[in-house]
Amino acid sequence: MKTVMIYGAAGYTGSMVAEHAKAAGLNIVVAGRSEAPLSELATRLGVSSRVFPVDDPIAVTAALEGADVLLNCAGPFMRTAEPLMRAAIAAGIHYLDVAAELDSYLLAEKLDADASAAGVMLLPGSGGSVAMLGSLASHAVARIAQPRTIRIALHITGSMSRGSAISATENVMTETLARRGGRLQSRGSSETQPFDFGLGEVDCFPLTLPDLITIGRTTGVPNVETFVHLSGDAFPDGDIKALPTGPDAEQRNANRYQAAVEVTGADGTVARSILDTVNGYSFTALAAAEAARRVLDGEARSGFQTPAGLFSAGFAETIADTTITDLPT
Repeated sequence: MKTVMIYGAAGYTGSMVAEHAKAAGLNIVVAGRSEAPLSELATRLGVSSRVFPVDDPIAVTAALEGADVLLNCAGPFMRTAEPLMRAAIAAGIHYLDVAAELDSYLLAEKLDADASAAGVMLLPGSGGSVAMLGSLASHAVARIAQPRTIRIALHITGSMSRGSAISATENVMTETLARRGGRLQSRGSSETQPFDFGLGEVDCFPLTLPDLITIGRTTGVPNVETFVHLSGDAFPDGDIKALPTGPDAEQRNANRYQAAVEVTGADGTVARSILDTVNGYSFTALAAAEAARRVLDGEARSGFQTPAGLFSAGFAETIADTTITDLPT
């Protein structure tokens, strides 16, 4: 039976991914840097565990022995993505992660040729906003004959996990980017855009999201802009390290996520669609476990891939009670 190793499995998101993967009947190994929490998780799930640091290439190579897929849930990904991507390529096993950091996707582009030559797939963003927004964008693009521009926004609500907050603060970009003519270019950071997530228009601010890369790569549309709307206590104040590990089940259930997209065609026609789904952390864990299941079942292509490109535009709608609604053109 093929095996998926979940690195960072003792963390907030990683533990939920491991639980969903185990419940789906996958053969899993939980892995990470700290022995005590991994041992507790492994005992609870009835699986084996492996402890190793990502900055020790010999230890990583030895630990990956016997794995068919590596699913990285250990952020900040600026520290873990490169050594684990390179190790996966060297070991000849597929790499997945749940990164929301642009650098991970730039790295996947850089390593695309090496991965292809090794017959290895790099699938960053197998869960989370990349899977959500990629599915939504691909769905809306199919409604336009000659799509030229995509503007897409994510509505983040509810509290943030400690790990996400640390990753966000360590990866704050001083430059706001957009995709113009197929290339990443600077854009104004104060140019807000109104989006309707289903309850009327709200202002969204431009933010550099990895979807600039993944949506462009999946759809071939040359111009992509990404935006975010925050509500409630979506971004914490105070000492981030003092935050709880993450929102509990009740808090997640009370805070659903939405996304909105508008695609403009060469003739000026505009298609708008809205996605509504469970809380982002719940979606990420479910989607990453489902992506791992599909890859273990043989749904894989070598090189840098995206969830919507690999699994089709309908991928997000297979997760929990995710729905996409089209607005009149």
